[in-house]
Amino acid sequence: MGAPQALDLIVLGGGPGGYVAAIRAAKLGLKTALVESRKEPGGTCLHIGCIPSKALLASSEHFHFATHDAARHGIRLSGVDLDLAAMHERKRGVLTQLAGGVSTLVQRNGITLVHGTGRVPQAGTVEVRSASGTTETLSAPHILLATGSVPASLPGIEPDGATVVTSTEALDFETVPEQLVVIGAGAIGLELGSVWARLGSKVTVLEFLPRIAPGFDAEIATQLQRELARQGLAFHLGARVQRVERSGSGAIVVASIGDKEVRFDATKVLMAVGRRPFLGDAVDSALGLALDERGRVKVDDHFRTSVPGLYAIGDLIPGPMLAHKAEEEGVAVAECIAGRAGHVNYDVIPGVIYTFPEAACVGLDEEEARRRGIPVSVGKFPLRANGRALASGYSAGLAKVIAHAETDRLLGVHLLAPGASELIAEAVAVMEFSGSAEDLGRTVHAHPTLSEMLKEAALAAGGSAIHALK
Repeated sequence: MGAPQALDLIVLGGGPGGYVAAIRAAKLGLKTALVESRKEPGGTCLHIGCIPSKALLASSEHFHFATHDAARHGIRLSGVDLDLAAMHERKRGVLTQLAGGVSTLVQRNGITLVHGTGRVPQAGTVEVRSASGTTETLSAPHILLATGSVPASLPGIEPDGATVVTSTEALDFETVPEQLVVIGAGAIGLELGSVWARLGSKVTVLEFLPRIAPGFDAEIATQLQRELARQGLAFHLGARVQRVERSGSGAIVVASIGDKEVRFDATKVLMAVGRRPFLGDAVDSALGLALDERGRVKVDDHFRTSVPGLYAIGDLIPGPMLAHKAEEEGVAVAECIAGRAGHVNYDVIPGVIYTFPEAACVGLDEEEARRRGIPVSVGKFPLRANGRALASGYSAGLAKVIAHAETDRLLGVHLLAPGASELIAEAVAVMEFSGSAEDLGRTVHAHPTLSEMLKEAALAAGGSAIHALK
């Protein structure tokens, strides 16, 4: 479909930030085009990131339950076999359904979807090169960069897509690796490490820092490591990976731990050391687009770059590289362009690690709050004291609430529990409205539910715990 003659906004990149921005802009009356290189929008998150990894996490969790935990519930199973091809087929079905849904939303909102790779040669102009090599030129007073990010790698250790892989390839292993070495203990490494450990791989996680899950509360991270170790993941912290040596059909990962050099055999090596902004040649260098020291696009409070009429959101700009952060920025930038007061509250963006149990957080952790000199009161409640958890067979987990010691304002909430990704939304809502720990603690929660652990931790922060010792 050809582009309309007059456009108000051109969005480069159809990921969560880009397609959401396009939809919001269209609903605000802006004539919008969305440039996307894939057949259907959805970006990394939908096609090779958030969604396929969660599909595999769910399937592998069912498999692990059948092979390890069912007997505890009085369910005796025999002859349980893994059909990895069927697991991947289910995953692909999920992606197909969601991608089709996004495409329908784009179409029904009157957005022009242009297939190809976009480039901004000058302000107000986008050249789109299709897969066949043809070029189409679009013009609009507003252009939004939403081209996302790609996996990062360590210097001198470049993934080859076969033995040393990124998260993209690790989502599609045709067989379970006998030995998987994961470099990096952030969300991506822990989640994919969990998937393959549940399916039978011997997983070793190497992390340069002295703890896993950087950015999460230290107490939560420590408990999470303990639980993942019980599930079979081996951790080596303070490990500086020096090199990867190819060995036959596998590899040897060489790392320095303390003053020793340690070698780890691997069938596959997963590089999970984070992601980096992906701009490519989307903007002509002559335009002088300003970047920071980490290669991120500099923007003001309205997501405007140094180039007039050019905006940027998502993984391209500072802030956590999270799909929901990009979505909120997509809404906000569309509103700003339409003359409205678009805004994102960066203090209440939740973070989640989708292992079992899940880790979820929002706001400050205890260590950061104290480092800033903020007087805090801390309330905790263990999952093992929660009735619904015990009835369901869960015991490992914790709710931790950080409140201002003088005003009781809720500063942070940290969870380790099954379904923590869902539970954290309540804390986000309370913090969005500048609520207090007492507000959270005095809110009626259904019994028995896992959400009661939040209530109890909030009460504990004010010294009013009912089912906790504090």
